[in-house]
Amino acid sequence: MSNEFVARSLDEIRFWARIMKEHSLFLKLGFRAEDTQLIQEANQFYRLFESIENKANAYTVDTDPQTIRQFNEEVRQAATMIWAFKRKVLGLILRCELPGANNFPLLVDHVSREANYFRNRLGELNAGRLEPLPDAIIDENVFFLRIMADHAKFIGHLLDPSERKLVEQANHFSEEFDKLLFQARDLESMRPQSQTVPLLDQFLDQNRVSVKSLRDFKKTARDLIDACKIKSIIHPLLADHVFREAERFLFIIDMFENSLTGKPMASRQSLLFD
Repeated sequence: MSNEFVARSLDEIRFWARIMKEHSLFLKLGFRAEDTQLIQEANQFYRLFESIENKANAYTVDTDPQTIRQFNEEVRQAATMIWAFKRKVLGLILRCELPGANNFPLLVDHVSREANYFRNRLGELNAGRLEPLPDAIIDENVFFLRIMADHAKFIGHLLDPSERKLVEQANHFSEEFDKLLFQARDLESMRPQSQTVPLLDQFLDQNRVSVKSLRDFKKTARDLIDACKIKSIIHPLLADHVFREAERFLFIIDMFENSLTGKPMASRQSLLFD
């Protein structure tokens, strides 16, 4: 159990610390030149999470669990700080105090939800109170389906309007994932009666199909952006960023499927919600 705690903690931190670091960069790029204080804060968070990422990569599964427990708490505090920064920025935007800046309010809310998810996960790991599998399946899918729906909306708005076919595809994914999110919330409101193995298995299968399609679309868009073959204002790192989050969701779905039905895992260790 101690090795699983360490491995799971490091897996979460290695993934999400990189995400938080990149959020800092994306927010900075969206500020105006005169927003020097916000730019400085974003740079500080970039350095903080880069340091956390490097530290996490230096640990191994054989690291003392107490060391990792302390590390989790340090990282949780950092995630709380960047969450507060993101909510501050959102408030400034919604009060029209950053006219001309290029961070969508939904994007800032989106990245703050991910920071909140990250800090809550670290708290749960340290407290040893991960959700039971049926609750985790529903809650994680509600969270990630909304993330995927947001991604599709961002892509559609950041592509050049002349890329009509790609914009149409992004809008299609936005509508598809909005529908999947509503279905997930219906399942959520019907629990515990909805938490049967057949229903949850079908829920995972349906979401997997859609997430794979979106993941492939993101990969194509990323590769086209890297090759300068499409017109957009999407930063190449942002294109890779949203692709990695789709990959993460697929990995989580596979782990849930394995825990629910005993099907073999296709990748990495099965550590979630046993």
